[in-house]
Amino acid sequence: MNARYAYLIAAVAAVSGLLFGFDTAVINGALIFLRAELRLTTQGTELATTSLLVGCAVGAAVAGWLTDRLGRKRILIVSALLFAVSAIGAAVPRQLSEFVAARIVGGLAIGVASVLAPLYIAEIAPRAIRGRLVSLNQMAIVTGILLAYFVNWLLSFAGPSGWRYMFASAAVPSIAFFFALLFVPESPRFLVEKGREAEALAVLTRVGGALAAGAELREIRDTIAQEAGTLRELFQKRLRKPLGIAVFLAVFQQITGINTVIYYGSLIFKEQVGGQSDSSAIGANVIIGSVNFLMTLVALWVIDRLGRRPLMMLASAGMAIALFLLGLAFRLQPPPALMILVVILLYVASFGVGLGPGVWVVISELFPTRIRGRAMSIATLCLWLACILITYTFLTLVETIGSAGAFWLYAAMSVVNFLFIWRVMPETKGRSLEEIERSW
Repeated sequence: MNARYAYLIAAVAAVSGLLFGFDTAVINGALIFLRAELRLTTQGTELATTSLLVGCAVGAAVAGWLTDRLGRKRILIVSALLFAVSAIGAAVPRQLSEFVAARIVGGLAIGVASVLAPLYIAEIAPRAIRGRLVSLNQMAIVTGILLAYFVNWLLSFAGPSGWRYMFASAAVPSIAFFFALLFVPESPRFLVEKGREAEALAVLTRVGGALAAGAELREIRDTIAQEAGTLRELFQKRLRKPLGIAVFLAVFQQITGINTVIYYGSLIFKEQVGGQSDSSAIGANVIIGSVNFLMTLVALWVIDRLGRRPLMMLASAGMAIALFLLGLAFRLQPPPALMILVVILLYVASFGVGLGPGVWVVISELFPTRIRGRAMSIATLCLWLACILITYTFLTLVETIGSAGAFWLYAAMSVVNFLFIWRVMPETKGRSLEEIERSW
């Protein structure tokens, strides 16, 4: 097995995850300056933040169709170009409409990458290290978020125009991603689907060695033969429950409020807490991003040891407690900045160790192979739509019921999520996919 070559390919593909994390989080620090320079209202600020997510939903919806026809590598190359165009486009606008258009383009790239990068890595990685390589994409996403916060903080000292450099900085890894993709192979699975088995065998041989390549090729053929499931089959009575569980988990991962912190964290510290300079408000997010990064590492280590249900229940309970305390902190006048930061860290740590990676793991395990792709597409689309809902309503919600009321509402959603996981979600740890399928 040529592990070095496999890691190299996975690392190149995972750069899309880095750009995914960076592009979603860079708005956090830029928003303070963007809002002032473009004179954005509350609704304008929500639109500027949400525009990326609209593109994400569209990109995720069409990614499977595009990649099945044009190939994994080719669509990843297109996404790299879209990342670069969006980075430059978001750095130069003079009005909100221009900024929104550029961010929608970036969202298309993210939506495609969110579906395609882990798929490509899983299809090209040797079985022995597949889980480890696929996890590189999740680590790349949280690394991108942390990197965005750090770059935002550094550029916050550049003055009011610093937000333009924040967005433009993403062009550098986007261009590097484009050129690196020119040297990686196409997915062997796609090649088999298109009848190009000699090319697929050559890729499998270089990645896994000649001995394993033949067996891998036969396994790919068998898997493709099993995936004749239709969308109608997904809505049959026996699969309605797992579909409902997947959609519920995807939606509640978002409506428990995590992206209010990821996207609006700097505004929360600058405008809701008060008394903070631009740089200190943005700097607080570096700490938040670091905790998110570290807890994702912990999650990858414990999720197969503790099980999905206990970990996600613990996370939901921790989020509910943190959000309740956050609401209490905002009732104090003035709101204590240090207390709010500590409670937000508890909230992000709970999410990062549980719902963040856990939801994706459970969704990928609930369905038979032949319809897993379609089921995950539906769940992913619901996740992005829920993310749009939360992001587009947060500032309006704060104006309507106050910061305390908004966070108490998210706390209630976390309680509902805890009860659902406790009463409805099955434990999938240690069970084969066939055993899970039979249980439905």
